[in-house]
Amino acid sequence: MLSLWNNSLDGTIPECFGNLSYLSVLDLGMNNFHGKIPENFVKGCSILSFRINNNQIEGSLPRSLGNCKDLKLLDVGNNYLSDTFPNWLGNSDQLQVLDLRSNRFYGKVNSSDVTFTRLRVIDVSRNNFSGYLPMNFFENLHAIREVNEKKVKPEYMRDAIDGGTTYTVLGLSFTTKGLETEFEKLSTIWTVIDFSNNQFSGEIPKTLGELHSLIVLNLSHNCLTGPIPSSFGDLSELESLDLSSNKLHGRIPTEFKNLGFLEVLNLSHNNLEGPIPQGKQFDTFNDDSYVGNLGLCGLPLSKSCDNDEKTPVRFDRDDDDDGVNWKFSILMGYGCGLVLGLSMGYIVFTTGRPWWFIRLFERVQQRFAKKR
Repeated sequence: MLSLWNNSLDGTIPECFGNLSYLSVLDLGMNNFHGKIPENFVKGCSILSFRINNNQIEGSLPRSLGNCKDLKLLDVGNNYLSDTFPNWLGNSDQLQVLDLRSNRFYGKVNSSDVTFTRLRVIDVSRNNFSGYLPMNFFENLHAIREVNEKKVKPEYMRDAIDGGTTYTVLGLSFTTKGLETEFEKLSTIWTVIDFSNNQFSGEIPKTLGELHSLIVLNLSHNCLTGPIPSSFGDLSELESLDLSSNKLHGRIPTEFKNLGFLEVLNLSHNNLEGPIPQGKQFDTFNDDSYVGNLGLCGLPLSKSCDNDEKTPVRFDRDDDDDGVNWKFSILMGYGCGLVLGLSMGYIVFTTGRPWWFIRLFERVQQRFAKKR
């Protein structure tokens, strides 16, 4: 184990580090190293944890890291690396933590040929990734799909590995619940998917709702469209959900009421509409969770949903219908009277002076003469 974490070391990383086949843990994080990562990781290297985060490293990830078949943790966050997504790391089927955040990675996240079945934490935030969110990638995250009821520590956090080799993961940090938090040591399994601050587009895959052990999901500050999948209501362990600053539309799924552990919800700056679900966890969120969605209504927003739900326009239509019916009734009355009068006149003048009509006329004439 070699840990030089959190010092003021500078210079380049010695090439010999790649030849140390017996080294299990190499931690160079939180220093001022520059230059490139050594390219000569030997075949059969025994590195389990490689951290070089928070330095000034440039270039690309060395493909020779694929020789480290037992690699469980790779943290290169907060550097100046420029490369495509490391699909080739899928051959390291032990990988559980992959942190690429705050670099210059670009292109699509595509893993159609490889799988990351044991991956529990992936952070690719603050890069230049683009394209659709990788549905196949999420489908293969079997370690997050399965609910871990016993809350056993994952292998990358255990103090004893492979017959006594010990190491501790120090300073592992994630952006969770709206804040960047540094965990000196995690006592339970921490599962994170952070694809925020990139250029991802298209709709959110429904298959994300099948990652039942997921605790933190951050897809904010992208160009995502479409509705929020109702399958998110199945994320029973979720504590933090951030979908802010996208182009999502539609309603907030009522299935979100099932998220009993949800502590932070940020849906701000989208095109969502309709009533905000009420009750349970939703009673704990303030209006900051929804700001920038002009179509949303209901508490905690000041915009009421009464008008939207009861649609007063319907009453206006009823009034209009009543006016139309009233006018129609008058016209029907005039029409019926006209038809009846014409019919009577026709009968009178076509039956040859009927006796009943003449007698009626004579009686009226006699009464009029008597009055005179």
